[in-house]
Amino acid sequence: MKKLLASLLLAVPVAVLAESGVPVKVEGAWARTIVPGQQSSGAYMTLTGSEPLTLLGAETPAAGIVEIHQMKMEGDIMKMRAADTLPLAAGQPLQLAPGGYHFMLMDLKNPFKAGSQIPFTLRFRDAKGKLRTLPLRVPVQAAPPRESRQ
Repeated sequence: MKKLLASLLLAVPVAVLAESGVPVKVEGAWARTIVPGQQSSGAYMTLTGSEPLTLLGAETPAAGIVEIHQMKMEGDIMKMRAADTLPLAAGQPLQLAPGGYHFMLMDLKNPFKAGSQIPFTLRFRDAKGKLRTLPLRVPVQAAPPRESRQ
């Protein structure tokens, strides 16, 4: 019964995606677990749109602040900077992953424990300027899902 329930929960993001009307496929979504006292975490996924879109950001009730960030080497120093938006070209996967672009979740409301899921809403703007949202549930785990590891 637990395996059936887990399978159904994993199917939820796909079902929500199909009902939302947002032409984006989300793969390998996950948020990193945290240690007690930690107030920030990262969320990662690969987004592939069937039409050009602009990723405006995300929201979750699990964090007070969600920003798009980029990790980048400058000389021999790794720096992290906020990014306002990210273009999503049609048919081209946009990877949000550790060490690159990702969602930075700050002012966490509760600990992120492995095996839990957080509600997450992605915000996009299409080529006509229409705002679109895509709700999904992001699993919390200590490492990327096996299918997204290289």
